[in-house]
Amino acid sequence: MVVRGVLMHSQLQHWGAPGAMPRKLGAAVLAAASLLAVALPGTAAGQPPQFAFEQIVDVARQLSKSPMRRPLALTPGLEKLTYDQYRELRFRTQKAYWSDSSSPFRVDLLPAGFVFQTPVAVSLIEDGRATDLVSDATLWDVGMRVPANLHNVPLSLSGFRVRARINSRAIWDEFLVFQGASYFRAVGRGQLYGLSARGLAIGTGERGGEEFPAFTHFWIERPTRFASSLTIYALLESASVTGAYRFVVTPGRDTFMDVQCTLFPRVDVAVVGIAPLTSMFLFNASNRSRFDDFRERVHDSDGLFIDARNGEAIWRPLANPHDLQTGSFTDTAPYVFGLMQRARLQTEYQDLEAGYERRPSSWVEPLGTWGAGPVRLLEIPTTRETNDNIVAFWQPRGGLKAGQPFKTSYRLHWSTDPAPRNGVGRISATRIGTSFDGKRRLFVVDIKEAGTSSEGLKLELASSAGKVSNLNIQPNPIINGLRASFELNTDDVTLSELRMVVTKNGKAVSETWLYRWTP
Repeated sequence: MVVRGVLMHSQLQHWGAPGAMPRKLGAAVLAAASLLAVALPGTAAGQPPQFAFEQIVDVARQLSKSPMRRPLALTPGLEKLTYDQYRELRFRTQKAYWSDSSSPFRVDLLPAGFVFQTPVAVSLIEDGRATDLVSDATLWDVGMRVPANLHNVPLSLSGFRVRARINSRAIWDEFLVFQGASYFRAVGRGQLYGLSARGLAIGTGERGGEEFPAFTHFWIERPTRFASSLTIYALLESASVTGAYRFVVTPGRDTFMDVQCTLFPRVDVAVVGIAPLTSMFLFNASNRSRFDDFRERVHDSDGLFIDARNGEAIWRPLANPHDLQTGSFTDTAPYVFGLMQRARLQTEYQDLEAGYERRPSSWVEPLGTWGAGPVRLLEIPTTRETNDNIVAFWQPRGGLKAGQPFKTSYRLHWSTDPAPRNGVGRISATRIGTSFDGKRRLFVVDIKEAGTSSEGLKLELASSAGKVSNLNIQPNPIINGLRASFELNTDDVTLSELRMVVTKNGKAVSETWLYRWTP
């Protein structure tokens, strides 16, 4: 589980337009930099190697043949910072990289410290050559609450953020951040940070504990003046796996990333998550009675969406269970899967500060052949909205095998849309309460874009345990859609897997609604 309040330094402040930038490109002083020279022998003495993604692939391959390296040294004292102290380490935006040019993007560095205990290396690629960024004291504004030994000294780096004018020509808004293990976030126009993505998940939900691979070195390619995309490369390392990543990020109304990676397992990895998404779900109308809260709902995502290759569109409302829950869906990689935020009205949350209605949905679109393996969902119990307790990823059948490279690519979308169109009605809400006589559980499911008439419709419903009754489907004029409902007798039932779909003449007109009920 990730503590959301400290996951991303970028949430701590808003950035305006910076002025001119004194460039700070120095000699290679970060330990990871020399690896590129190893990967490209024959480079002239004193000249940095001509950069290519294949070099990072070669570095990852070489590193996989030996035990994991020790991390870069952390500036002494950063590891002792409190949350409030860490907030007072601010990058001076007037020193943002490329702000002295006509570049469509600007890059700010992020300091290590607090929970960000593992420093990273960051390099810029210009004219085909990579040069390390060197942190020095002039890059940082340091607040009075920060201990004196951290004033006027170089600070280790934990990542970076990128800004562009995606909302206004007058403001350089942050839309992308890489910070902490292999975590990263993005937003589109008008959105606020919400769920996160990761480079890789290992052992998530397993009894032996989770391993967190980390990006240890980033290379950011300087874009041309009229570029619409930014290219970022990253080296990933963990005890079990090394990897090389390439991200091509295109911000806009929706922001999307084309991700390419090559993994090199040091050992066999049975439970591995490809394209993992991590989010928060505390409560909504399905479990609000458990929380004494003035708000109607609190979540960054409210459902898992899967467009399966068998033609079925699946909607699995998220839960905040009393015990850890895991679920697997599909036998092979779907066309699309993602964690979605479908409730888009402020009145659905009644939170004037968090802006949950502006948090993005994010979905993964596999590119190329992914093969056999399920989409997995983990739901971790939590009582706080500061905890990320939801994880979804694709797990290749058989996992990763030691010494066998694993290549994959996918497109990652960050959007306010409810899901890619698939021709059937979408589940817009799930509500659960007691029946009129208090003896059964009542389920009410609202459906949009499946018409407004219930004539000729059939509610197909199955449960693994408990008896269902009082099935009904009717028009719902409030949402210009439909409402399906049923009751479940849960006497002596500890778990029931529910499956519902609305059909007409034997053909689905709604997504397939899945739900795991527990007491």
